[in-house]
Amino acid sequence: MSLGETIATGRRARGLTQAQLAEHLGMTQAALSRYENDLRQPTDDDLEKIAASLGVVPDLLRRADRMEGALAAGAHMRRRATAKPTVWRRLEAQLNLHRLHTQRLFDELDLRTELTIPWFDPFEYDPGTAARLLRMQWRMPSGPVRGLTRWMEAAGCLIIDTDFETTRVDGLSQWSGTHPVVMLNVGAPTDRRRLTLAHELGHLCLHRQGIPDDVEADANEFAAEFLMPAETIRPQLRNLTVGRLHDLKRLWGVSMQALVERAHRLDLIGSRERTNFYKRFSALGWRTREPLSDELAPERTRLAAEIGEALLARGHSPAEAAEICGYTADNPSNPFIPSIGEHHRLRSV
Repeated sequence: MSLGETIATGRRARGLTQAQLAEHLGMTQAALSRYENDLRQPTDDDLEKIAASLGVVPDLLRRADRMEGALAAGAHMRRRATAKPTVWRRLEAQLNLHRLHTQRLFDELDLRTELTIPWFDPFEYDPGTAARLLRMQWRMPSGPVRGLTRWMEAAGCLIIDTDFETTRVDGLSQWSGTHPVVMLNVGAPTDRRRLTLAHELGHLCLHRQGIPDDVEADANEFAAEFLMPAETIRPQLRNLTVGRLHDLKRLWGVSMQALVERAHRLDLIGSRERTNFYKRFSALGWRTREPLSDELAPERTRLAAEIGEALLARGHSPAEAAEICGYTADNPSNPFIPSIGEHHRLRSV
C-alpha cells in the first residue's frame, strides 16, 4: 500500500473531492493528484498540512506500507441496492482509515481478549453450521442472544458507532491484521443494529480468506441461525399471528420481518402467508419502522471508550492519547478519545 493511496483514502473518508482538499491546502489540484497517484512524494511540510486537514498525524500516513492487506480491499457492507455509490465509497474509506488507526494502536497496546473470532472455511462449513459452532465455542446459552455487542467486543471486535447520514447502509466490516473492525450506523433501531452486528460477524467468520460467490446470502443465513437458532426457535414460530410476532420480537430482540423470514426459511409458513404478513406490515407503515424497537435493550459499544480510558489512566494527556491512536487532538471522529474541547466539557459536567 502506498502513501498516495492512503492520502486518497483519508480524503474520501472526509467526504472531500480533490479540488476541495487542494483548495483547503492552498495547492493546485494537479499537485494533490500527483501525490495521490504516487507520481511525486509530498515534502514534509506538505505532508504535515495534508495530515492536519485529514485530522490524523503524519506518521499514520507514512506507516501505510506496513498495513496488512491493501486499503483497496472491499469492505463487507450491509446496504440496500439504492445506496448511492458516493455514500458507500465514503463509508468504505472511513472503515479503511479505522483499520489504519487500529493497526497503529495495537502496535502500541496488547489487547487481551476472553474470546476469539475464528475463521470457518465457507467451502467446508455452511453458514448455519458456522453460526452453531461459534455459539458453542463462545459457550452461549441456547436461547436469545443478550448483549451481542459485548460478546463481540469480548472477542476483540472493535465496533465503531458512526452517523452514516443515510438509512440505506446499516454496517460494514473488515479485518485489520488480526483485529476485526465493524462500523455500525448509530441511527438504526436496536433490532436492525443487532441483525447488522450478526450479519457482519458472519462476514468476519466466513469471508476472511476464501470468498464464495454470494457472500451477502451467506452472512444473512449466518445471522439468522446465530440470533434465532432453528432448534430452539422452531416450535415458537408455529401458528404465527401479528400478536405472536410482537411477543417474539420482545423475546428474541429481532424484527418481526426477520421472524417472518426465519419462519419461511424453516418451512413453517408458505409464500402466500409470508406475503400476507408483509402486506399487513406495509398497511401499518411497519416496513420502514416497526413498533417495539425502543423497548429492546440497546446495543451499546464500550471497547473503544475503554481503550481510551486505559490510555488516560496511564497518565497520557488527551492530546498524547489521541496521537497514540493516530488522530489529531481536535478530531471529533476519534472513537477512542474525545477531542480536547469535548474532554474538558465532559470533565466539567
